[in-house]
Amino acid sequence: MMAQKFSHSIQSWHLTKLIVCCLPILLVSCIEQQKEENRQPNIVFIFADDLTYTAINALGNKEIETPNIDRLVNSGTTFSHAYNMGAWNGAVCLASRAMMISGRSLWNADRFKQEWLLGRGMDQTWGKLMENAGYDTYMTGKWHVDAKAERVFQNVVHVRPGMPKDAWNNDEMMENLGKIKGTNIPSSKFMPVGYNRPISESDSSWSAADPKYGGYWEGGKHWSEVLKDDALGFIKDTENSDKPFFMYLAFNAPHDPRQAPQEYLDKYPLEQISTPKSWLPEYPYKDGIGNGPDLRDEALAPFPRTQYAIKKHIQEYYALISHLDDQIGEILDGLEESGQMENTYVIFTADHGLAMGRHGLLGKQSQFDHSIRAPFIIMGPDITGAKINSADIYLQDAMATSLELAGVPKPEYLYFNSVMDLVKGDQDKSHYNGIYGAYVDLQRMIRKDGFKLIVYPNLEKFLLYDMNKDPEEMNDLSEVGAYHSKVNDLFIDLIILQEELNDTLDISHLRKNL
Repeated sequence: MMAQKFSHSIQSWHLTKLIVCCLPILLVSCIEQQKEENRQPNIVFIFADDLTYTAINALGNKEIETPNIDRLVNSGTTFSHAYNMGAWNGAVCLASRAMMISGRSLWNADRFKQEWLLGRGMDQTWGKLMENAGYDTYMTGKWHVDAKAERVFQNVVHVRPGMPKDAWNNDEMMENLGKIKGTNIPSSKFMPVGYNRPISESDSSWSAADPKYGGYWEGGKHWSEVLKDDALGFIKDTENSDKPFFMYLAFNAPHDPRQAPQEYLDKYPLEQISTPKSWLPEYPYKDGIGNGPDLRDEALAPFPRTQYAIKKHIQEYYALISHLDDQIGEILDGLEESGQMENTYVIFTADHGLAMGRHGLLGKQSQFDHSIRAPFIIMGPDITGAKINSADIYLQDAMATSLELAGVPKPEYLYFNSVMDLVKGDQDKSHYNGIYGAYVDLQRMIRKDGFKLIVYPNLEKFLLYDMNKDPEEMNDLSEVGAYHSKVNDLFIDLIILQEELNDTLDISHLRKNL
């Protein structure tokens, strides 16, 4: 009996010792697991430039190869109707980025940027809000914002200007534009000297793979590859950090000058490229809305447009998007290899769209969907893959979305909204009472209840489109009697939105034409 008691005592002593030894390990393990569960998610924001919503394979364009953006689509939720609100000058990307960084609506952002020029208001920027929430913030790529990137993000490398200086010879451009305005030289003969764009099948002076035209970094490395390398370097540096990170990765692609390596151009023979359904030689109202040959973006191809010129532009556009796509794929691979993807949200969008020959236009200075609508995809923990949500949103909702994911209360001055309730729920009802659009004082737009009304104030012209039946916006209904009340109702709603958004352009007198 004594031996049995002694044996039990020895066993109890060993058990107690084991518990005492293991308890700290168990406690540490539990604490680490709890810390990991409570840790804020990483946010990776990938921003393309000039990427229209129709330029992705997984979203319906079978002429283009985008396997890595497709990967985002298949793993996340895509918002099929994401819009840029507009611009106060021809550089639409400037306004788009100012809204993205400040969280303000178009005209409020235009006024707020004056604070940036004076060095004020930095604490209200996207980067600083994330930093104050405990994030390690990082930026590389195109900036084109009046605030200095170094005052918005903690880590900044390789800031890219709005346009490469060698991409356009402004003196020569203006000289040629002056000739067009001041003489009877046919606009079809016009070709900006700084770009050497092809105007006929016999002109081979331009090579989209030639580094000398401004799409490459010193030494011959492509800008998109520089950005990708920057991103991978930062991801590697964060592997052992206990802080969450916010990355703002702003590609210059596929903005012109569209120079992809030759192997990407070879993917897109001209005979395999189709002309857009809404292709026109010239847009009939171009001179009254700011889209004539004196606009830089529109001067990249001759007037009237030729199908050959448009196909060449599309070829270079697709090639650069596929090259961009490969860089995005390497960034996604880097996140996975670092082991951080499981706690990372990736938001992908662009600053606006691009016409690329639709309606006789090339640029983004219009209110057609091809110019104001961009892809918007969010992928991350607990987000349903291959889901399409048709709610009307603004692409600047990305900022508010990231703040919600980071646990940051939405500031009162923030106009835009998080999309997470739409991502997690089944509804596709917009947060906005109509999508507003503007381009300087020459164009206004409202999209609501499946219809779009475009107003050209200087021309006293209205355009109405049924976006469900006519997504290419080819059938103007404004003069059809059955739709007069729709035009009137949307115009009244547009006036209300103007007031809400501090738009000072008075178009109320145009109601007499309704």
